[in-house]
Amino acid sequence: MDPFARLPRAMQGILYTLLAGLLLTFLNAIMRVLVQTLDVYQVQCLRYFFGAVVVLPVVLRLGLAGCRTQALKLQLWRGVTHTLGLALWFTALPFVPLSDIAAIGFTTPLFIMLGAVMFLGEKTDARRWAGVALGFLGVCVVMAPAFAGTGGWAMLLLLVSAPLFAASFLIAKALTRHDSPAVIVIWQAGMVALFSLPIAIPGWTWPSTWEWTLLVTCGVIGSLGHFCLTRAFAAADISAAQPFKFVELIWASLWGFVIFSDVPGVWTFVGAAIIFGATTWVARAERRRNSG
Repeated sequence: MDPFARLPRAMQGILYTLLAGLLLTFLNAIMRVLVQTLDVYQVQCLRYFFGAVVVLPVVLRLGLAGCRTQALKLQLWRGVTHTLGLALWFTALPFVPLSDIAAIGFTTPLFIMLGAVMFLGEKTDARRWAGVALGFLGVCVVMAPAFAGTGGWAMLLLLVSAPLFAASFLIAKALTRHDSPAVIVIWQAGMVALFSLPIAIPGWTWPSTWEWTLLVTCGVIGSLGHFCLTRAFAAADISAAQPFKFVELIWASLWGFVIFSDVPGVWTFVGAAIIFGATTWVARAERRRNSG
């Protein structure tokens, strides 16, 4: 049952975007708690393992034949790409405030645009390149304080993970021509868990009951967050919902302060505003270009 079904579709997209941001930033906070006591790659592996367990009822309903992919090579490439991006992201997770993680995450749409130009042959114009340049100016603003201290290497890992996640998103867009959304989600969860296992084994320790509880919670929240994100994209144009993604920085700052006593610096908000403004500009320019 859709709780927002009676609302206008644009309002549905906005509400699902806000709810997805709340859930996914809370997910990041829980995983940051877990990596304080467990190996980061073990947390990565188990988070996606339980994500796969959560969608198991969908697998059982579809049956094995219904879960068969029509594009195995693309699924493999997406699994590898997403796993590499996650490995970098999880390595940086214990050392970077949640607000900075959210701010750097705003760069993914810029890398998606670059990937679409470089690998999908999409045409571009001066406005799109200006948006990219402005976005990376914002990245420099966010990262500058870290390089003045001791966390610069972790910020770099986050920045390198962003184009890998963008590549995963582009592959997922290509997969929609062959597979259903349910099949794409099932394969992603299963393959990331499988590909993460080799790097998780060396540092593996048996989680406590409390850690198992948090890991299962990660699987549930992650699946719910991605469901809300999918519903938001289905209900409204990305460009319409994009301005409300900035609220993710507020959620991340709130979780960071309550759980870790992190206080975001002013340059995090300044840089995030620049990055967000650039991505919103590019998204709206794309909407006008596609409708023109």
